Amino acid sequence: MARPRDNRTLDLLAWQPPEPPAVRYKEPDQVRAASLRSSFLRAMHMAEQECDKPREQIAAEMAAYLGEDVSKAVLDQYMSEARETYTINVVRFLAFIHATRDFRLLSLLAEPFGLAVIEERYLGAVEEAMCAEQIEALDRRKTMARRKWRGA
Repeated sequence: MARPRDNRTLDLLAWQPPEPPAVRYKEPDQVRAASLRSSFLRAMHMAEQECDKPREQIAAEMAAYLGEDVSKAVLDQYMSEARETYTINVVRFLAFIHATRDFRLLSLLAEPFGLAVIEERYLGAVEEAMCAEQIEALDRRKTMARRKWRGA
């Protein structure tokens, strides 16, 4: 007679590591392009495709968020490679992020400056790590001072 299967025990082989706390593209090549503008356009196109909203709806949500008119035609111009004179400004870019809910787009603003975007709930962990680094630096300094003081 076969033993009944234990449904309460987790499958160890099904475990997946947690996602890293940084909000960014898993593969940087997904948005890599010849120019910064082209990188933004690739990322915006990816966000549009993944959010499954038509461009008209994205434009309407951007308009509602900003309290100003944003038409589909304007969004078309922002997202066109050929229309180099129509580059989206940061305020409308934030509205685009709000409409698509693709927060990876924020990494395009932060990463050129060596910064990362993380969820607010991880700020305590970052602060703790920074404190640990300061403690280690002070311990090294203390050790060097003690060696000097004792003549070692």
